[in-house]
Amino acid sequence: MIVSIVFAAGCFWGVEKHFEHMQGVVSAESGYAGGNYPNPTYEKVLKNCYTKEGKKIINYTESVKVVYDNSKTDAKTLIKSFWELHDPTQANGQGNDIGNNYRSAIFYTIPRQEKIAHETEKVYQKLLRQKGFGTIQTEIKPLKHFYTAEAYHQDYLQKHPNGYCPNHATGVKFQKEQAKDDFVTPLGGKEILVIKSSNFCPYCEKFDAEVAKNYKGKVPMRTVLASDLKGFAIQTKLYATPTVLFIEDGKEIAGHVGFMNEKEFYKALGDFKLGKNSESYKVAFNQGTDNRFCKQYDIFKHTPEGVFVDKLSGEVLFDTRDRFNSGTGWLSFYKAVDGTTIQKEDNSYGMQRIEIIAKKSGIHLGHVFPLPDGRKRFCINASVLEFIPRK
Repeated sequence: MIVSIVFAAGCFWGVEKHFEHMQGVVSAESGYAGGNYPNPTYEKVLKNCYTKEGKKIINYTESVKVVYDNSKTDAKTLIKSFWELHDPTQANGQGNDIGNNYRSAIFYTIPRQEKIAHETEKVYQKLLRQKGFGTIQTEIKPLKHFYTAEAYHQDYLQKHPNGYCPNHATGVKFQKEQAKDDFVTPLGGKEILVIKSSNFCPYCEKFDAEVAKNYKGKVPMRTVLASDLKGFAIQTKLYATPTVLFIEDGKEIAGHVGFMNEKEFYKALGDFKLGKNSESYKVAFNQGTDNRFCKQYDIFKHTPEGVFVDKLSGEVLFDTRDRFNSGTGWLSFYKAVDGTTIQKEDNSYGMQRIEIIAKKSGIHLGHVFPLPDGRKRFCINASVLEFIPRK
């Protein structure tokens, strides 16, 4: 049997995305429910978002109509997921979204949904109290009418792939209490935490696919739930996913809310790992150049067999098999590892040169010059590399 139910849990974009990926859900549609004036539009709903209680106008909520196959899922599963999705104790808002259009509500279409809504509310209220939360503010009412929202609100997160997913969940779950060993605690030293959503988050998946899965740097990276963190001193409000935190000895040094592409991520990692005033940072991001015969060059020029990797991404860039002593005072290679660098014309300082850039992190590595024998000399700054001996 195909059944529908309407949920309001803040901005409808994230709620729609959450439910449409649940098993047994046929469709999830953004719209408006719970108001009393005709033909609501987004503009009208926003205009009435601060209407006081007791006034003749009752504003609509930003809602999502969930149509589901009762043979593949049930009302209880969906309603429990609704409670866990947001903070039902917040009145007329979710997170930074303030207004009665963002209020929490369940609009049921059959009596069984109403019964389950009240039963689960009682259970969840007890769980919330145990964690220090207040009283649930959620309206539980029969659905009188659902108005479909404008076309640009449908599948909004899918149409805007470089943002973030709102995360207003309390972290309180219906399942058993989390075991002590399941918490995420500081590793000590520098580390990166990527805060993901416990629900479907397209931006989390995009960051994982485009950045995290390819990251090989020495600074450890962990993808975790905000509710699993323990013992960290975090300043950034964890209201959305993904949120990327740069941590040192359990304390947040920097944070970024929302999707980061590779270039943005490695720039932030450069600030964190190298330091903006360091020589390696100036080389990597300001096209600087190491001094001839610098300290790092002296360390690297006589290494055993192995590879040189990008100091930020950990990507293998050069091999000792291709290294030679040019006598110039900079690391020199006949070639880079295939597919790891980009060559770009550089006419700065009145010279015509070819710049070498790390493909993954985008950092400046050095320049390439022709040799008399027809080969090339990759003149590379040692301060932006790390060395790994060949096993």
